[in-house]
Amino acid sequence: MQKRPIQPEDLFKYRTISRPDFSPDGQAIAISVHQANKEENLYNSDIATVNSDGSGVTRFTYGGKDSSPRFSPDGKSVLFLSRRTMEKEEKGNELYLMSLPSGQPRRLLKRKEGIEGATWSPDSKVIYFLSKVLDEGEDKGEKEKDKDAEKVVKGMRLWFNGEGFVHNVRMHLFSINVASGNLTQLTSGDFDVGTFHPSNSGKNVAYLASTDDMKPYIADLFVLDVNSARERPAEKVTKSDMELSDFAWSPDDRQIALNGNYHLPKGFASNSHVFIVEPRENSDISRIESIDLSKANSLNSDCRQAPHGSAAIYWRGDFVYYLQAEGGSVRLYKTKPGMEPELLLGGDRSIEDYTVSQDGKVAFVSMDSSHLQELRVLEGRDERQLTNFNDNVYQELEIVPPEHFSFKASDGASIDAWVIAKDKTKKNPTIVYIHGGPKTAFGNSYMHEFQIFASKGYAVLYANIRGSDGYSEDFADIRGHYGERDFQDVLELVERASQTFRFIDKERLGIAGGSYGGFMTNWAVGHTEIFKAAVTDRSIASWESFFGTSDIGPYFTIDQIGSDPFAARSQLEKMSPITYATKIKTPVLIIHSTEDYRCWMVEGLQLYTALKYLGKEVEMVLFPEENHDLSRVGKPKHRIARANHYLRWFDKYLMQETQPKSQISTAPTLAEPRKT
Repeated sequence: MQKRPIQPEDLFKYRTISRPDFSPDGQAIAISVHQANKEENLYNSDIATVNSDGSGVTRFTYGGKDSSPRFSPDGKSVLFLSRRTMEKEEKGNELYLMSLPSGQPRRLLKRKEGIEGATWSPDSKVIYFLSKVLDEGEDKGEKEKDKDAEKVVKGMRLWFNGEGFVHNVRMHLFSINVASGNLTQLTSGDFDVGTFHPSNSGKNVAYLASTDDMKPYIADLFVLDVNSARERPAEKVTKSDMELSDFAWSPDDRQIALNGNYHLPKGFASNSHVFIVEPRENSDISRIESIDLSKANSLNSDCRQAPHGSAAIYWRGDFVYYLQAEGGSVRLYKTKPGMEPELLLGGDRSIEDYTVSQDGKVAFVSMDSSHLQELRVLEGRDERQLTNFNDNVYQELEIVPPEHFSFKASDGASIDAWVIAKDKTKKNPTIVYIHGGPKTAFGNSYMHEFQIFASKGYAVLYANIRGSDGYSEDFADIRGHYGERDFQDVLELVERASQTFRFIDKERLGIAGGSYGGFMTNWAVGHTEIFKAAVTDRSIASWESFFGTSDIGPYFTIDQIGSDPFAARSQLEKMSPITYATKIKTPVLIIHSTEDYRCWMVEGLQLYTALKYLGKEVEMVLFPEENHDLSRVGKPKHRIARANHYLRWFDKYLMQETQPKSQISTAPTLAEPRKT
């Protein structure tokens, strides 16, 4: 069968996997399988069960609206979340139960405020979940107001990306009795509950909560006695000095393993680690591994169901299991106090999500730069693939494998980089792509967007420049120095790659990126003229406006830029790309979403206005009802339209053939940015 080049519309062919969960006997794994639906412009999701011995896959539901399955501990039922009886625009979701092996789904709860993270109690009699509630003291009648009603904001919280306005809602923990359907709200107050896990005995539920709206990135661990939840408040274990993402109870419930940062020694450039604490007030915390690498998946991919990868940890037997970011890969380890961490799953790939059975089998979802997500299992040292959901993609589409290389930057640091090019026998117009974060990474994960560019005749050049995750804290720490060493890395990337790969056309360079990558795109075109076209996506133009409008504005700006508009406005101005708008000569396409509350559309609007006012070549594309995660989980048709706008812009400015050598003027080395 003749393979064909990848098109933007091939997004509809990909299938992704999420939320693996072992049955109690370890013989089956429940998963959610997702696929974009062209007609309805959304993502279908159904549940399948996979035999862990590799003997088969069974479709569990068929409606396209079911996800997040969890086996009951007694093995008699599966819970899952659904929207099977709900209209497309209706808010919330439903909780269903299905008896095994072949019962009919029974709806246990429908809730317009949403149901998240549904989890069984160890005795299979209760289900815990998170849901939104109105702030205490808020006018209860506001629940019934129409969407055009005014919003009265009294606290620091206004909106949050992907959720909308959150000024009057909190996330709290609930339980529902499976037999009676009785619903109980277990937490209340002016704080938000995040991750939670019942203890193995079932006596307690521990949860993470952010209690300070000025520092919402700080979470504390609380332990709640479920039998006296109404009479006794939860016990606070930590001391409001950690950034926490997940935790796991020890088998005997005497300890809890934490995944997080302690004191954030390098601010948001700090790497997360694994700690152990006893579940009691003011318990001492000890770190059980010392590797200066993050314990989470921060690799960029536009082919997973969630915007970001997993940070899950598990405690099985004597061992704590965790992910670790290592350059362009994410790997799985296990360890225990006093033991060197043991690598379980390595290789040039991304471990996307995983779960561990009681007897130590690991079910995991993985991908690499040329292959989409599939489910695999590790049993002892035997690894086997269990699903082949995307085999048709490899049979039909011509996937161009990236080539990894590294180079030594001018200050001696080693930089990981990759290039994708379909035809290496000729000069290719080249797109330099910058990732967001800045503390995320590129690497061994599939990027549909890059494959589109390669299929259209572009080389795509990308790297983990300074600020990236997967390296030491010192490597990631560019606080107060945006646009300096990181920008130099971009210039040196171009210089080294063009010297190494003859198929890169140094005279036809474009640059693109989103979020921090959008900041760097804006910064680059204001400080060099080597790029003939730029696409800046969900970007930052002004740190002052970002401070005042972003859902993370005040604390992120202070940490990353080093000041606020009141203490040192000149510092923010100096580090804002819009300050250098008069120097921009590169044609710029600005892409933004109207509901992007991370980098609000004021960032795109003011850059567009400035460039238009100054007579520069600029266009802007705004996507309605999309947020900061458009490129990863936005509406399928919008994602395709976005890709086509990128192609249109780069085709216009980069697809003309290079001039003969005699006509090409010499230029200063790319490693020397223009003086400003």
